Amino acid sequence: MTVTGTPAAIRTFIDATNSADSAAFAAAFTDDAYLNDWGREFHGRDGVRDWDRTDNIGVQSKFELVAIEPGPDPDSFVVTLKVSGNGYNGTGPMTFHLRDGLIASLRIS
Repeated sequence: MTVTGTPAAIRTFIDATNSADSAAFAAAFTDDAYLNDWGREFHGRDGVRDWDRTDNIGVQSKFELVAIEPGPDPDSFVVTLKVSGNGYNGTGPMTFHLRDGLIASLRIS
């Protein structure tokens, strides 16, 4: 399912996960991206790829968009996703910060 009404990078994050496209997933992030998953930190695209392999596409995650709201800073969004797969299953917020049309940081909490 394609998510509409959200920034392109966040749509790519969701769609690439749902179609198990690891290359498209990593390409949605900046080269110097920062990802924080409940305190576990990943840096750069290589870090994003590592997280994707162990915690996302690597465990057959699927995302369903529940809500998207403006975040606390310019170019930030709080996205609530329902997650299913062979890893984490549940609903929770993710805070995205975008830069130049890509995900510069993602905090999962």
